[in-house]
Amino acid sequence: MVRYLITGGAGFIGSHLVEALLARGDEVAVLDSLSTGRLSNLEAVRDHPAFSFTQGSVLDELAVDQAVRDCDVVVHLAAAVGVKLIVEQPLYSLTTNIRGAICVLEAAHRYRRKVMVASSSEIYGKNNADALNETSDRILGSPAVARWAYSTSKAVDEILAYAYHRERGMPTIVVRLFNTVGPRQSPAYGMVIPRFVRQALAGEPLSVYGDGSQTRCFCHVADVVDALVRLLGEPRAEGDVFNVGSSEEISIEELAKLVIARTGSSSELVHLPYDVAYEAGFEDMARRVPDVTKVGEVTGWKAKRHLVDVLDDVIAEVRAEYALARDI
Repeated sequence: MVRYLITGGAGFIGSHLVEALLARGDEVAVLDSLSTGRLSNLEAVRDHPAFSFTQGSVLDELAVDQAVRDCDVVVHLAAAVGVKLIVEQPLYSLTTNIRGAICVLEAAHRYRRKVMVASSSEIYGKNNADALNETSDRILGSPAVARWAYSTSKAVDEILAYAYHRERGMPTIVVRLFNTVGPRQSPAYGMVIPRFVRQALAGEPLSVYGDGSQTRCFCHVADVVDALVRLLGEPRAEGDVFNVGSSEEISIEELAKLVIARTGSSSELVHLPYDVAYEAGFEDMARRVPDVTKVGEVTGWKAKRHLVDVLDDVIAEVRAEYALARDI
């Protein structure tokens, strides 16, 4: 039995990872400030004898120290998430990501704990290569643009993890997540699929930002958690970085049309300029496709679920929420 600490464990990805680790017989402690996470995400495991929850911030050095001391392995997921939050609160995003990572890594080094650090596909910035591998160049705009400041904060997190491994021998793993989606994902921070699904089920126009030609790849959270668990158990992953995501590419306009088709909605599409959706000067990337060869070679992982599986799961969850609200 391994005791895991998951920072941000009440969040979307974290809560699914909590369930997976408990299901295989591990102990799990969660440290979460609940700034973006929700206790309701942990409802299914709340009374599990091997689970514990502490409300606290990764910026609280004492809380982090105590939590890390009592665990065997740390999975650091706590971070500022979502383009909307990043654009609206860049200082909060930078502070949470950089100082939070420093607190966690320092404590892990103090107690000689293994750490997995969750990074982001935002690392690659405006690189529109056919398939981005872990050595692909970062192409960023001005530091005055909040999106690229966020990208830089995640790069600092990665650099810290590499430095602790190389200079101090600490076992660290970095994972770059590409558009993880599925049940429990909040639409509040600009996440496109939960937003589209709710708009479609409400019969509202689906708001497509820009011209909708930008492409993305969406990976089911269950597949992402499978990759994380495999990497945590693989010694060859230590000191390295891995892309985790789906290679099933779709434009945002086609995604909106697919959501309308899967929900049976009569909603239409409406295009919003980025300046209206976010802020003046907002920059987006034309495409973002991961090369996941490396994680497959090291762990045997590959995404099993298709985009329609993701959409159907999210649609079913939102329909259940709406039905419950009507009953209440």
